[in-house]
Amino acid sequence: MDTLSYKTVSANKKTVNKEWVVLDAEGQSLGRLASIAAKFIRGKYKPNYTPHVDCGDNVIVINAEKINLTGKKWDAKEYLRYTNYPGGQRSLKASELFEKDPTRLIEKSVKGMLPKNKLGAALFKNLKVYVGSEHDHEAQKPKSINVNELV
Repeated sequence: MDTLSYKTVSANKKTVNKEWVVLDAEGQSLGRLASIAAKFIRGKYKPNYTPHVDCGDNVIVINAEKINLTGKKWDAKEYLRYTNYPGGQRSLKASELFEKDPTRLIEKSVKGMLPKNKLGAALFKNLKVYVGSEHDHEAQKPKSINVNELV
């Protein structure tokens, strides 16, 4: 029989090549930046993407304080949490959360775009968000990605 036989190659922890990537949030829309970061964390830009394996890159987001929200989302978007006490639902507007900690705004939006299981929790640890243009990961020699070329 003269037929070609191809086998599907699945990535695993040993065969995955994880890199470090820097994304600059200056002037970017929150949702667009978060979706790009989630794709890099998930590994969807790689040819050996496997859905059930952490095959993505480590993502560093800098200039978190310069992120944009379009329209009236600074006042209209609310982040809810529950204290586990009766009547304990608390809410923060996007502007209030941004004043407290600008990194949490990006972290929450990226986390919402990752799987809601153990893999998603492990993938979320691959995200580092910093205020300002300085970060602690120069030793990893991160590759800078222009977000405007990917949109």
